[in-house]
Amino acid sequence: MNRNVLITGGAGYVGSLLAPQLLAAGYSVTVYDTMYFGCTHAPHPRLRVIEGDIRDTAALREALWGVDTVINLACISNDPSFELDEGLSTSINYDSFEPMVVVAKERGVRRFIYASSSSVYGVSDAPDVTEDHPLVPLTLYNKYKGMCEPLLFKHQSDDFTCVTIRPATLCGYAPRTRLDLSVNILTNHAVNSGKITVFGGSQLRPNLHVQDMCDLYQLLLELPVEKIAGQTFNCGFENKSIMDIAHIVHDVVRQEFPDRGEIEIVTTPTDDIRSYHINSDKITRVLGFKPKHGIEDAVRDLCRAFREGRLPNSMTDERYFNVRTLKSKQAA
Repeated sequence: MNRNVLITGGAGYVGSLLAPQLLAAGYSVTVYDTMYFGCTHAPHPRLRVIEGDIRDTAALREALWGVDTVINLACISNDPSFELDEGLSTSINYDSFEPMVVVAKERGVRRFIYASSSSVYGVSDAPDVTEDHPLVPLTLYNKYKGMCEPLLFKHQSDDFTCVTIRPATLCGYAPRTRLDLSVNILTNHAVNSGKITVFGGSQLRPNLHVQDMCDLYQLLLELPVEKIAGQTFNCGFENKSIMDIAHIVHDVVRQEFPDRGEIEIVTTPTDDIRSYHINSDKITRVLGFKPKHGIEDAVRDLCRAFREGRLPNSMTDERYFNVRTLKSKQAA
């Protein structure tokens, strides 16, 4: 059983929800994170929080002492953040990746779970994009996500299980919520400005509730090696156009805030043409994984958080937006 887990980037959007979930399930958790976005984790006897950089191999080596499994979430996440400083982003998202895998294996880690991205597919007209579809990334962020996958799998061995997940765009509330992801952006604007701006609208995007993402990572800790060793899995179950998402957000927010009045939907052109319809049959067939939440749940969760004051200053506070935070931190 893989009871001692290290999560790189464990103070981020997913990690802020995943670490408490694993602690509640009886795991010992090490959060290893630069803390660019702060840390929401409360003290716990089985929690270690280390402010560290994955490029610092010596520090990472020490942090990996006694760890069974690495869940690698650390990266400069999304295209605009990556493009702020391509040198920095390349050093974190690509250059440091294989050294991290090597030091984990040397330290006796038994399982390495890598969060890639479904954006590695770029634009595809295929009705269903499966895991063997060619990777045609449109940006360096997408390109490096895909290039790290074979670097991981070349270290796959009987005593070092490697698995890659290509998640859809995440949505929903977490202790460190991001409001720069499509469903979350539209919900924030619908609730707090009464206006939804849709960039383009026809692009198809797969979506995944952040809670389902966490549930999958926990499942990957518990599954037998033969189910996951050397495998890549898509994980995104609601393929919707941006305009369809806008209408879902509109309807749910109107239900949640019936006194708010009409919410305007406006469209504007965009250069972001990424569009793909991913097929996640494999993860259900092989691992038995099915999501328990959807886009509507994500919007309702966010509405509840807004109503309860858990997302104050959501239109202006930089902590909800990766690009703004990285700019203010002048990360290097």
